[in-house]
Amino acid sequence: MPKESKPGFLERLKVKWKLKSLWQVVLVLLVFSCTGFTILFVKKPIFDFLGVDTTGGGFIKTVIYLLLVLPLYQIFLLVYGFLFGQFSFFWEKEKQFIRRMGRLFSQKAKK
Repeated sequence: MPKESKPGFLERLKVKWKLKSLWQVVLVLLVFSCTGFTILFVKKPIFDFLGVDTTGGGFIKTVIYLLLVLPLYQIFLLVYGFLFGQFSFFWEKEKQFIRRMGRLFSQKAKK
């Protein structure tokens, strides 16, 4: 009796993300990689411009990251998504992200 093989990592991502092909999964992962790599280069000049030390943690660094770098990351996701032909996938993810953030803030406002 042959063993049933489990689906591979890329196949599981394809199902989870509701993508059509493994090639599309690879493109989405490539977009995430390029975006993260770009943020690595962009983050330091932003902090340097604002005079924030990047070697340690701290409240100010976290606030700046959340207010400037995180939205920039979202923009780069859309840009790279467009360049790699995956804009609709990332646009749907952005809308989900914005809805979640909106619910988070609306729940805090109600309390």
